[in-house]
Formats: sequence, structure tokens, C-alpha cells
Amino acid sequence: MSITRCKILKYEEKWEQIQRFCLFDDEFMTKCFEDNIECTELVLRIIMEKPDLIVESVRTQYSIKNLQGRSVRLDILASDSQKKKYNIEIQRDDKGAGVKRARYNSSLLDANILDVGENYENLPETYVIFITEHDIFGKGKPLYQADRYVLQTGELLGDGSHIIYVNGECKDETPIGRLMHDFSCTKAEDMHYKVLADRIRYFKEDKKGVGAMGRVSDEIREEGAREASREIALGMLKDGKATIEDVVKYMGLTLEEAKNLAMTINN
Repeated sequence: MSITRCKILKYEEKWEQIQRFCLFDDEFMTKCFEDNIECTELVLRIIMEKPDLIVESVRTQYSIKNLQGRSVRLDILASDSQKKKYNIEIQRDDKGAGVKRARYNSSLLDANILDVGENYENLPETYVIFITEHDIFGKGKPLYQADRYVLQTGELLGDGSHIIYVNGECKDETPIGRLMHDFSCTKAEDMHYKVLADRIRYFKEDKKGVGAMGRVSDEIREEGAREASREIALGMLKDGKATIEDVVKYMGLTLEEAKNLAMTINN
């Protein structure tokens, strides 16, 4: 087979993969929302039921660390005109949307917002929002919001920390149902919201957009290979067949990745 033919087949394979993407694929979603205030604003206005909400900044694939140096990558981190902070996460796998994951993200937001020496009273209101493909609580609600309450009085604590789960199975004719319908679409022409449809169309039909998404496709493939390596390495560590140094050397993992795997065994 000629080199040219191989390149054509590789492009066709990428193109077909890109056409299967929808906004529930977090890599595709974060690329579509990258530096895109308009798309982020639309989503937050619908979820928060605030049509006048103004987004001032958007960062995707934003990494933050805890005090021990463990880093977590947020899908979307946004700030609005009232300085409220929003972390939006997309999850197809229910396991990735656990309530302790939401709690952890919320704590990291708080730990990274204030400057050294700044008064705690300056902590802004924060929202950790998980958009899940399935109704992980199984109650048929379009969304579920969790806030802290004082048990003895039933009153809100008012600490400004909120966690929201959006049910991707809700696809009725309400604004949020239409939004979840759009998140499930693979074709721009099937979507309700023009802002999202135009962005999807760019990455699936425009030459430059397809090229950019093709690079994401390569990254997804590479990450899949790395995930397979991590699973094999974890099995080797559990069975005592390899040391941390062995999995770094033979499985192509970083020292930090190998140590994190070992920590999951010890915990």
C-alpha cells in the first residue's frame, strides 16, 4: 500500500471518529468550549435559570493542585460578572461523577481561589456542575442541586458552595431538556441551539476545525493506550510482580503516575 493511500485511510478513519463525537464526549466538548464564552454562557444561563448571566472568562482542561501536589484537570472553569466560579464536568461514566469527586473539586476550587493572606470572607460563590449522560440519582429530575444545611434548623448554611448534577436523560421540551438533547446530537442540523450547532459544525465540517479535532482524536487514541498501560501496571503492582521503578521503565509511565497507582493499592 502506498504512503499516500495510508494517509488517506488514516484521514478517513479520523473523520469517521469525529463524526461520531457528541458533547458528552468530554474531549470533544472541551475543544468546542475552548475559550468560547458564548457557548459557556448559553449552558450556564440554562442550568442556572438566569438569562442575564454574563460569563467573563472560560478556561478548559485547567489543572489545579491540592496541598500535597496532586493535580486534577477540570473540564471547564468559568467566571461570571459577579465573580462566581463554575466548574463544569462532562461524564458518560457514572463512576466518574461520584459525590466525593464533586466534593473534592469543590474543595480544590476554594483552595486555589484566594491569594495568600486573603480573608476567607472573600471566597466567591462556587458551583461544581456535573453534566451526566445518565440519571445517576434515578429520580427523574432534570437536575439535582446539593447545598449544605443546618440539620437542627433546616436552614441553609449559606457558605456559597453548591454542587449540581444535570440529568442527561432529560430531553423534554424545556430549555434544559433541549440542551441535553443537543449534547447527545452528533449532527449540527439536529440541534436546537444555534450557538452550539455552529460550534459543532465548525469542528465537523470546516477544514480547519476538522484538522484541529483530528489532533484531539490522536490525543484520545494516545490516552487510550496510556490508560491500558496504567491498568497493566496496576495489575503488576498488585501482584507484586513489579516495582514502581519497573513500571516506569517498562510501561512508559511517569514516576508520578506510578506512585499514584501504588497509592491506590495501599489505600
